[in-house]
Amino acid sequence: MRTDPPPPAFVAPVRRLLAAGAVLVLLAPVVPARPGDRAAALLVAAMAALAVLVATVRWPARRVTLGAAAVVVAAASLALDAGYSGLYRLPAFWLPFEWLALLVLLGRAIRRVPGRWVGAVAALVGLATLLVPLRFTLRTPHGGWQDSLVALLLSLLPAVGVAGAGLYLRVLDTRRERAVARARREQRLEVARGLHDFVAHEITGIVLEAQAGQLPGQDREETAALLRRLEEAGLRALDSMDEMVGALRDPQSDAAAAGRTSGATRIRGLADLPELVGRFTTTGPAGAEVRATVELAPDATGALSAEAEATVYAVVLESLTNVRRHAPGATEVAVRVTAGPGRAVEVSVTNDGGAARGPKGLLRRRVGGGTGLAGLAERAAAHGGTLEAGPHRPSGWRTVCVLPVR
Repeated sequence: MRTDPPPPAFVAPVRRLLAAGAVLVLLAPVVPARPGDRAAALLVAAMAALAVLVATVRWPARRVTLGAAAVVVAAASLALDAGYSGLYRLPAFWLPFEWLALLVLLGRAIRRVPGRWVGAVAALVGLATLLVPLRFTLRTPHGGWQDSLVALLLSLLPAVGVAGAGLYLRVLDTRRERAVARARREQRLEVARGLHDFVAHEITGIVLEAQAGQLPGQDREETAALLRRLEEAGLRALDSMDEMVGALRDPQSDAAAAGRTSGATRIRGLADLPELVGRFTTTGPAGAEVRATVELAPDATGALSAEAEATVYAVVLESLTNVRRHAPGATEVAVRVTAGPGRAVEVSVTNDGGAARGPKGLLRRRVGGGTGLAGLAERAAAHGGTLEAGPHRPSGWRTVCVLPVR
């Protein structure tokens, strides 16, 4: 689950040199030992060198993980505790190095080993850390259980402190990973919201115009007007995509912070609804014009926060897009923003018709639906409001969003 974060470039060679130097320092005292003691001294020195090496190396190394290396070191240390038969004075030089290395390894294991293994690995390394001093105290000629108990307590206190520090760092790492995951999720949702609210709206208009241009009986003027509308819709879609890409590359840039005259990163509100409804009216095939009106109550303007007004704009945008996609036979669309009951603002988008009366074949290849209304309901709920959509009158449809005044 976890690996050590990548260190600076100079850290790796320095760490290797320190590890190699520590191994040489630990193995050097074996040479002057008496011939009969060299085997036992070499065994104790090799154990200390292995612990120091594992504690200082960055893991994973090839296919060996930190957990596996820690288990090997702890198991070898415990086996040496149980089977050592040399002189009691021999471990005295190497014990501090091995003990400190096991402490470091304990903290790293608690912080970095995956969750399902961290308990077992930490318990094994912790046990090895506690029992290392007993390798000396249990073999002294005049030592007793009191000396071993004192050594055990003196080893226990630092081990508990290191374990607590490792656990604290592990919690911080987990919180940071969750925060990064939440930030990435919010970023993906923001991009998806921008693509859905702005780019998909313009693409819907482009597809609609392109399909309308295939109808027979188009004269030169109608074709020229159609191409102009396609160009304008395409440019608006490109502007929205450019704004989103720019915000992703540099969220703190001046353009993203200040907003431009177009694009998804600019926060739109109630003042932009007349322009949106007017553009909707001019889009569509000849002979299937829709009369769209917008009504803004004076007491509703300025009552909502900027984010809530952006939600209102998104509700109207999604509703108008759905009219083009699902109700091509609609002839009237009414957008009303009024003061609702209590301290609330109500926005409603109502259309009067179904698909049967409109020109057939428009958006015929687009049979799937999106999650626009569900996402808008979540956005409205985040502001303490509600969103409802359903049939209205004999064949119409009505979407109503109510948001509380800030």
